[in-house]
Amino acid sequence: MTGERLTKLTAGMPIPFGGDRITHVPEALAAAFRAGDRLIVVQETGDLLHVPADVHDVASAAVTRAAEAFAVMGRVRDEAISDFFDVFANRLKDEESWAPIAAANVLDVASAKARGRSTTRLVASPKMRADMIAGLREWRDAPPSRGRPLERIEHDGWSVELLTAPLGVVGFVFEGRPNVFADAAGVLRGGNTVVFRIGSDALGTAKAIVEHALAPALEMADVPTGACVLVESADRAAGWALFSDARLGLAVARGSGQAVAQLGSVARQAGVPVSLHGTGGAWLVADETAAADRFAAAVAASIDRKVCNTLNVCCIVRSRVSELVPLLMDSLGGEEKAWKLHVIDSDREAVAGVWWSALTDVVRAEGAVVEARVEALPLAELGREWEWEATPEVTLKIVDDLADAIALFNRYSPRFSASLISEEVAAHERFYAGIEAGFVGDGMTRWVDGQYALNRPELGLSNWEHGRLLARGGVLSGDSVYTIRTRMRQEDPGLHR
Repeated sequence: MTGERLTKLTAGMPIPFGGDRITHVPEALAAAFRAGDRLIVVQETGDLLHVPADVHDVASAAVTRAAEAFAVMGRVRDEAISDFFDVFANRLKDEESWAPIAAANVLDVASAKARGRSTTRLVASPKMRADMIAGLREWRDAPPSRGRPLERIEHDGWSVELLTAPLGVVGFVFEGRPNVFADAAGVLRGGNTVVFRIGSDALGTAKAIVEHALAPALEMADVPTGACVLVESADRAAGWALFSDARLGLAVARGSGQAVAQLGSVARQAGVPVSLHGTGGAWLVADETAAADRFAAAVAASIDRKVCNTLNVCCIVRSRVSELVPLLMDSLGGEEKAWKLHVIDSDREAVAGVWWSALTDVVRAEGAVVEARVEALPLAELGREWEWEATPEVTLKIVDDLADAIALFNRYSPRFSASLISEEVAAHERFYAGIEAGFVGDGMTRWVDGQYALNRPELGLSNWEHGRLLARGGVLSGDSVYTIRTRMRQEDPGLHR
């Protein structure tokens, strides 16, 4: 019978996906599933995602609040939105308001460490706090983006104008980084509303930010309290539930590549447009004309900490191996500091034999461990992103020439960011023309950042792993979340076709 409700699953039950394939329900899923729960079948992979009824209800209620708030945002003055950003920033700066947020963050960090989880982006440090405040003030001072004219076409007796307009409810799933709150709140600048789902590691910090800074700012600025809503669930299924809600105008996901890809599939199946910000890792290429000092400076400036735009793969042309490979290792830290280098199997001879027997202390999420300083890596893993804590980790590939480096990037990388160190202008033009990357530079890789490069806090950075982006750049910021309305004005009352 069409339209029957799914009330139970049985182990081994066949589930079709992708139009011509079948997967089967595992025993654990069958045992956990209850009447009222949801089953999401990812059509690209056959993954079976279990959404318990209570988790679905929490996410759905959050979207309902945001949708109701969006319905009245058209009547909210731009000045009130500016006031919201100002009050939010001031409450983060105020020591009395910040104290419970800092206390919650200490508990989150301790819990994550006890479970062997990474905390490099979880700690609400003074710098993170300052950056959040600065980002909110940038949104406060940004010009209103609702109704911004994009184009005007004049006709005899009438005209047509293209104007920006709010998109709707933005669903935002992101990793345990408290500062993303300030970035994502930027969608309010354009009259949108947002539903957050943060990684469980930072949920306590997120709740404290909402209670002591964000919610009071909405209320004091007379902006609907549903304009920014946190999904208060630590269950991973909350993200699936949120992204499967067809009321979203846009689904934005940040985090690990596999998790982000899965979330994107869930949203697309629900008919929701997506903006995915997953696998990162920047590439740096040095050709035969590369200036040694410029190369060394670029490497050193690109490994100060691990984020998506950190140097991940370094390609050095074969004719410069004897000079630049030792310089690469010196720039990573030489003999004095801890670092780790992965060398593609076929390029082992590029690194002196003494390094292969050297050991170093590597800081992992679970703690410090002693590992080989240099290890071999198969070519198939050239694009692997190294998620390091405090010990820089880079892959080295020796290339025949610039064309070889471009071909390797286009095949193995997530097509995110690439920089070329070369003294030849023509080489930079060939590099830009041939490299499949949304971000291309000629120095350090860490410039790829919305706030650093464009003075706009970002929601995320997109790669080209699954193709080029339609009509937008790789930086998704609050003021780039809009639709376009077309308005006609008729001066000639006798106009007809």
